Amino acid sequence: MLKIDLHLHTTASDGLLSPAQLVKLAADIGMDIIAVTDHDTVNGIVPALEAAREFNSLSIIPGVEINTDVPKAEVHMLGYFIDYENGELLENLSELRSSRETRARQMVEKLGKLGIKIQYSRLVELADGGAIGRPHVAHALLEAGCVSSFEEAFEKYIGRNAPAYVEHKKMTPLDVVKLIVKSSGGPVLAHPDNIPNLENLVKELVLAGLKGMEIYYGDYGEDSIQRLLTIARRYDLIATGGSDYHAFNSIKETRIGNASVPAESARNLIKLALKTNPKMASRYEFINDQV
Repeated sequence: MLKIDLHLHTTASDGLLSPAQLVKLAADIGMDIIAVTDHDTVNGIVPALEAAREFNSLSIIPGVEINTDVPKAEVHMLGYFIDYENGELLENLSELRSSRETRARQMVEKLGKLGIKIQYSRLVELADGGAIGRPHVAHALLEAGCVSSFEEAFEKYIGRNAPAYVEHKKMTPLDVVKLIVKSSGGPVLAHPDNIPNLENLVKELVLAGLKGMEIYYGDYGEDSIQRLLTIARRYDLIATGGSDYHAFNSIKETRIGNASVPAESARNLIKLALKTNPKMASRYEFINDQV
């Protein structure tokens, strides 16, 4: 049985392992196929592909996770087998990352007004050249002794309805689906269980080119999985999955490889990619022999 995880983060965005460290961990625990899907950046893909050359048994699918906005909620879109050198994609991602930096400064200011002193320069150090995200703020809060866990940082200070939360520039889900399609990728709706009016959103996005929905995710229970599978089948969407692993070492975080992603998820993504990005996907055809 193949071990597959199609949703992983590195220090290129808000994960705590470098691409090389993530690849080594995946190889050490016997993963067969993983996807690198950093937030609003593709900068972790090439280092991950290079690191994977040492491990013949591990295949890397290039991906991205792009944050989008709908009224009263965030919607995240995953793109698989993207052309990570596409100019329009890179330009849009650069703008989103710039917005993240502005947002981080504003969150530091809000925290200061609450009497909590952390330095923006420390967030830059923690990001280590990657895109700054809320997990870096949470890390700084934890490091400063202001909270006892990442979960507390989000719940008490930087979660969506918390006092130091700041919005940042986001594209709409529709725009991101179109962008991923233009980048020769397969758009997939990420961790959709709590999205309000989910089926209405799916209907709209399918018309724009949505190809899949993340169903085997983190700690989703059987009820959630079956509900999402029903919607996915109704709209002929690929059922994908992944842990959303960031290496936070939190008791609530699903470990890499523990989302029970079926081999069919990888097989169907590769079949899709052979149509949308055949030059890239041809490198992965051999996986179909395994799955």
